[in-house]
Amino acid sequence: MRLAFTKMHGLGNDFIVFDATGPGDVPSSAELRRLSDRRTGIGFDQALVLEPPRRAGTDVHYRIFNADGSEVEQCGNGARCIARLVATRRHAALDRPLTMDSPGGVVQARLRPDGLVSVAMGVPDFTPASLPFTAAEPAPTYHLDTDTGPVEFGAVSIGNPHAVIRVREAARAPVDTVGPAVENHPRFPRRVNVGFLEIVAPDHVRLRVFERGVGETRACGTGACAAVAVGRRHGPLAEEVAVDLPGGRLLVRWPGPGEQVWLTGPAETAYEGHVDVAGAGRAGEQR
Repeated sequence: MRLAFTKMHGLGNDFIVFDATGPGDVPSSAELRRLSDRRTGIGFDQALVLEPPRRAGTDVHYRIFNADGSEVEQCGNGARCIARLVATRRHAALDRPLTMDSPGGVVQARLRPDGLVSVAMGVPDFTPASLPFTAAEPAPTYHLDTDTGPVEFGAVSIGNPHAVIRVREAARAPVDTVGPAVENHPRFPRRVNVGFLEIVAPDHVRLRVFERGVGETRACGTGACAAVAVGRRHGPLAEEVAVDLPGGRLLVRWPGPGEQVWLTGPAETAYEGHVDVAGAGRAGEQR
């Protein structure tokens, strides 16, 4: 099978984006892992699959597969890249919003005159069941005992699960050790993305994210939203926050409980290409 794709990225969080009209058009988990290899494949953090709309009033349905072949619910940087690609294909006007459906819910997107893309990522959900996370009741912070020591964190779903750990200095945070220990903790039955949050000022934070099924990425859109939601819930953050990640800056705006969180940042096309794959399988299955 020959797969045509577009290579895109949001602040270095990179993707292949391709179209599928049926299950047979999606490579197997094993093929996705092979393609994600940065030495012998294309190299990417996630594969984004565009499908025909499943819901009335939407422009596209998309699915997200991590570099390890696992399917996940949502991707903020990926949503911005998809919005850019779909709008470009359709020559959509800048003031015409796009409505995109995904396993993590419906996302509204707007292309701004300054070239950035804004997406509404839904209402942050702090209930443990939404992640899911095993806890007796919702709480502002939780405690985990891990092989690397005790960890305190806030938890929130942005259509996908996030644990946010506040640190003194993001650059020195133990991302490579604490990240996988929390990601794979048994109290997160579907694993979790792990953010390391440094608060610089009420409107400025630094963040590193260890993404489940990928490892640390240059940027994570839903991770930025989660960090601001958790930080704002605890009091110190403003309604609009600049989030500096290793790959660059994202802007997150969250008015507060019951309101959607908006993510704004760049979405770039690197190149278009095609690649031969051994065959397709049912999405997310091993081959």
